[in-house]
Amino acid sequence: MQEKLANVPGRPGVYLFRDEKQRILYVGKAKDLRNRLRSYFQKSAALDERKSAMMRGVRDFEYTVTANELEAFVLEANLIKQFRPRYNILLRDDKSYPYLKLTVNETWPRLEVVRKVRKDGARYFGPYVPSGAMWEILSFIRNNFTIRTCGYSLEKRMRPCIQHQIKRCSAPCSGAVDRAEYLQAVEEVKLLLEGRNKGLLSVLEKKMKRLSAEMQYEEAARERDRIRAIRQISETQKAVSPQLGDVDAVGVARAGDRAVFKILFVRNGFMIGSRHFIVAEVSAETDGALLGSFLGRFYEKEVIPPPEILCAAAPEDGRLIESWLADRRGSSVKISVPVRGIKKKLVMMAEENARLLLQAGAGSVRAAAAEGLAALLGLERPPADVGAFDISNIAGKEPVGGFVFWADGSFRKDKYRHIRMDAVKGPDDYAMMKEMVRRTFQKSVAPLFSDVSRLSPLTVPDLLIIDGGKGQLGAAMEALEELGIVTDVIAVAKDPDRVFSPGREDPLALRDDAASLLLRRIRDEVHRFSVRYHKKLRAERTLESPLEKIPGVARKRRFALLKHFGSLEAIRNAPVEEIAALKGFHKKIAEKIHESLSKKD
Repeated sequence: MQEKLANVPGRPGVYLFRDEKQRILYVGKAKDLRNRLRSYFQKSAALDERKSAMMRGVRDFEYTVTANELEAFVLEANLIKQFRPRYNILLRDDKSYPYLKLTVNETWPRLEVVRKVRKDGARYFGPYVPSGAMWEILSFIRNNFTIRTCGYSLEKRMRPCIQHQIKRCSAPCSGAVDRAEYLQAVEEVKLLLEGRNKGLLSVLEKKMKRLSAEMQYEEAARERDRIRAIRQISETQKAVSPQLGDVDAVGVARAGDRAVFKILFVRNGFMIGSRHFIVAEVSAETDGALLGSFLGRFYEKEVIPPPEILCAAAPEDGRLIESWLADRRGSSVKISVPVRGIKKKLVMMAEENARLLLQAGAGSVRAAAAEGLAALLGLERPPADVGAFDISNIAGKEPVGGFVFWADGSFRKDKYRHIRMDAVKGPDDYAMMKEMVRRTFQKSVAPLFSDVSRLSPLTVPDLLIIDGGKGQLGAAMEALEELGIVTDVIAVAKDPDRVFSPGREDPLALRDDAASLLLRRIRDEVHRFSVRYHKKLRAERTLESPLEKIPGVARKRRFALLKHFGSLEAIRNAPVEEIAALKGFHKKIAEKIHESLSKKD
């Protein structure tokens, strides 16, 4: 180890500590790698209890050099997100947050719900956490503003859908809509989402008076009703202070080795949501280090940082975090520690909510469940998250695999996976289980310092449950060994309920305690998930369209045919020339379609 330390360069970079099983224990960054790494291995090093315990388990380290501290910060954040090391401060929440996206970059803008934010010229409003307020305002917009919600290409005219018939869309697809009037409606929606309700009401009142003067009384009445509805919804919005604009306020409360963070989202002076996070084993961390780690972990998600983030204390590496956030936002971001006024009150509100959550013992039930699993199964430490696999097929037909994810007391459906077992021929459950495990985690073991943006967001859980017995467990273990993944694995069988573990001859019988009930619940959930997908594939096979059997006619072409002709019978009776004239078609594929549909079933 000392010989390896002597060759470490004194440059910025990222370092990793590994244990005897090559599991990553910690990921860190440094302005000077040589000095930082040597500080851990010196006998006189003043390490806190947590880091001392970590160093007792370290058997190897590796590092990568970066051009500057900012690159090291970004790489560190990506590696922590990917590998979730035990001794890093982690947020047990990888959910993406919903935004409303107004596609002002399109000829005929539309409004949709998205969870990924891109620099594509569209306007994004949010995040809405929880999402109830977002669905409420989206429903209001669809009922009162007739802008489209579909994602169809409007290059060619088409028949308006049911949304136009129920008067929720002006149907620009028909080609009979004045674009200037449509864009005016889009501008009104933008004013509403920006919280500029007074400006919107002024616009609508002028429009109502103009229509009334022109004796268009029905149209004027519609504008009057919209004005009333906007005034009603304005009363329900939680106004903080109009001059605040867009800010996030972060509060933290600590007790012992636990901390609770509360973040309040304020957009255009209105409170649109909040979120809290529970972090354990933080007793040795300073407030600045804890806050800096939290900001790095939280804003690496699909979240647009606001122009200003309010905190009760200055975070460690604050300037570095500001530069990183500015790059993500596309404009400057400031981290402030307010001392008076409305901003200070907002931070105090966040801190008070964090204290209340801490006093209420948030997360104690989840911790008890994990500790119960560790005691039942003889694990070294309680699992923070659990994954489960199951295979579903009938005599080898339409075989599928399912994977579910449990963390923090609930199932995380954004991490569920299902895979069709096309590579396995015949009813071989063991081969299917091996293939399912391999394909689920193969992206999670990419070379450490390759392009981290390609790494899968699905990380390996602390505990894996295999639905089955010794055979399925052995197959899963083979796949994990080939991938170089080290984690705890068990198999849970049915009738009777038994647990098989590697290295244990006799199975463990499940009891009626909380830990055994949790294992049954997770096993039953993955079984339900895989069976549902299996049934769906069987139903799709039964209802398979004749178009799907024609080589060269993929989903896009099938949709284009049905949209243009309206039915399978109309396609069958259409001349070859008319099919070939469609965009994306040609005479050869048109003849193939005509020939295939002309054959008798």
